[in-house]
Parts: sequence; structure tokens; C-alpha cells
Amino acid sequence: MFAGVLMLVNGVLGVFVGIAGIAKDDVYERVGDYVYKFNLTAWGWIHLVLGLVIAVTGWGILKGAAWAKATGVALAALGVVAQFLWLPYTPVWAFISIALGVFVIWALCTDRSDVAGP
Repeated sequence: MFAGVLMLVNGVLGVFVGIAGIAKDDVYERVGDYVYKFNLTAWGWIHLVLGLVIAVTGWGILKGAAWAKATGVALAALGVVAQFLWLPYTPVWAFISIALGVFVIWALCTDRSDVAGP
């Protein structure tokens, strides 16, 4: 349940970040020069799509869908990488989101609820 709630919340917040990046290109300002440069509108679309997929997967985890656990681990890892690349635009939130992604991966990988007992 922990991973599902975190993914749902992080996905919805990712959608909001994406909308802000798409709607107005001057919402975010780069902190410094960075190797991984993208147009902010492109970043907005990346965060919007990734946020939607992460939120849907979080909902699937909360509903107990069989596909959601492995998909959740993969999407959380992809989200961590995306937040690392997004670091110069919102450094504090990127670190928080990376931590949430790591918690989701941990929670999904250590969940033993589908293992039959003795």
C-alpha cells in the first residue's frame, strides 16, 4: 500500500510539474550549466506523460493488479533517472522525488504479500 500511495501522489505531482512546464516556459529557471539540456516544453511533456503512467501504475498497485508490481519498480527507476536529469531546474524537489522513487522501489521489492505462508 505504501508504494501505491507514493506512486499515486508522485505521479499526480509529476503531472502538475509537466503542466507548469508546458503552459509557461519561464516557470522554471536552470540553476547552472548542465550537460543534459532539454527545452522546458519537452521536459513538461516528459513529466506529464511519465506522471500519468506512474499515477495509473500506483492505482494498479493499490487495486492489487498483477502487472503493477514489476511495472512500478521499472517506472520508479525511470522516474528517479528523470528527476536526476531534471535536477538543475528544481533541485530540492528533484532530491525529494528521487528519495520517493527509492522508497517505492524498496517497498515493491521487499513486499512479500504474494508469497504463500507455511
